[in-house]
Amino acid sequence: MALYDTLLADLKESMKAREERRTLVLRSLKSGVLEKEITNRTGGARSEITDELVIEVITKAAKQRRDSLDQYRNAGREDLAEIEEQELAIIETYLPKQLSKEEVEAIVDEVIAQTGAASVKDMGKVMGQLMPKVKGKADGKLVNTVVRERLGA
Repeated sequence: MALYDTLLADLKESMKAREERRTLVLRSLKSGVLEKEITNRTGGARSEITDELVIEVITKAAKQRRDSLDQYRNAGREDLAEIEEQELAIIETYLPKQLSKEEVEAIVDEVIAQTGAASVKDMGKVMGQLMPKVKGKADGKLVNTVVRERLGA
């Protein structure tokens, strides 16, 4: 079953169970996927909703929740932080298993060896080849940090 179909089935289930928070989050994900599909259309032809597109939308939603969570905690708004945390937990159930720091480091080392990168000036070259390999599987901040460490920044 495609990820989008799973999302729709879970949305229907949460509506029947009257789970307000879960329904709200799943509706926003569905809306984001449909919006992304519309922007990807070429020449008016309907584009296909792939798992990759769905993961892209879900990853973006998770990042937004993490950013909001940090901001609310820094502002001392634990009530709002708790809501963001609950929504993030729901969203993360649809993401693929995240890579550990050690796994990210191994992939970064591999890409650096392939590209022959030697300094921070080569960071763009490394990131260009690295991001497709870890897209949706690792936090961008973590990847960026590991690349900077490896290139001596």
